[in-house]
Amino acid sequence: MFSDKSILITGGTGSFGQFCARTLLARYHPRKIIVFSRDELKQFEMQQLLHAPQMRYFIGDVRDLQRLRQAMRGVDLVIHAAALKQVPAAEYNPMECIKTNVHGAENVIQAALDNNVDSVIALSTDKAASPINLYGASKLASDKLFVAANNIAGGQPTRFAVVRYGNVAGSRGSVIPFFRKLIDEGAAALPITDARMTRFWITLQQGVDFVLKGFARMQGGEIFVPKIPSARITDIAQAMAPQLPMQIIGIRPGEKLHEVMCPRDCSHLVSEFDDHFVIAPTIRFTHPVDYAHNPLGESGREVGCEFEYSSGSNPHFLTVDEIVELIDSLT
Repeated sequence: MFSDKSILITGGTGSFGQFCARTLLARYHPRKIIVFSRDELKQFEMQQLLHAPQMRYFIGDVRDLQRLRQAMRGVDLVIHAAALKQVPAAEYNPMECIKTNVHGAENVIQAALDNNVDSVIALSTDKAASPINLYGASKLASDKLFVAANNIAGGQPTRFAVVRYGNVAGSRGSVIPFFRKLIDEGAAALPITDARMTRFWITLQQGVDFVLKGFARMQGGEIFVPKIPSARITDIAQAMAPQLPMQIIGIRPGEKLHEVMCPRDCSHLVSEFDDHFVIAPTIRFTHPVDYAHNPLGESGREVGCEFEYSSGSNPHFLTVDEIVELIDSLT
């Protein structure tokens, strides 16, 4: 599906974008992989590691529609990974968050339509489900834009879908490198916001694989949610530094105790597949779609009316030993 295709990744110098580009080069024979991002230093550093002839590096910001139009000329597939992701930063800089996460999403959609891109998958977050912080609210707005874009496309073939998943183990800004830095610096204790806190966890490779498979599964308008394990923040601290005490510091602005990926209020829209869930659109499309069946021949089933996919009630929790194995696999 990706061989001889031109693929553009917004935010392509981030943890996901770099790993995705590596995976595409290792497994397929893409015609071009376009890394679209605004940080010239990160692009320079990425070029030193990934300098295959298929790689292209475009300086640009998703806030700039004209630059996106230029970058998407001749592009077949788009992965939209660019976002302002830090919860406290979004709370203190709300307009900057909206400009990138909402207006940027609108620009990606418009540029894709203007260039007749085949398929677009936007990366979302568990924080977009029942959001209590601006980052989550902005990503929910982004999700809604990408879902509705399938109607805006009209008779054009461009299709849009969303992939929503939880914290990526080992990515920049996640708790694992934060704890590792504190441990390396000789910290006397590890800071814990709340001992009850849980999060969904996924590795970069699992996230990339799920997104890439989404292109084969998508029909347009759906939100894909992988079945992934949860982890307790206290278990992560125990796995990384069993000798250190934990210091409770309180929840940061905009944080939840538990994250949700399929809210209870959306249960009537959810189909459960073997390894993932699909949330169907709340709006009707001009082209009827059966989201309980996908182009790969996979079939889903309805969930109960009280169903909710939450990190706190997830049936699969990582043990301390499994967390140790996960962390070891990242190094």
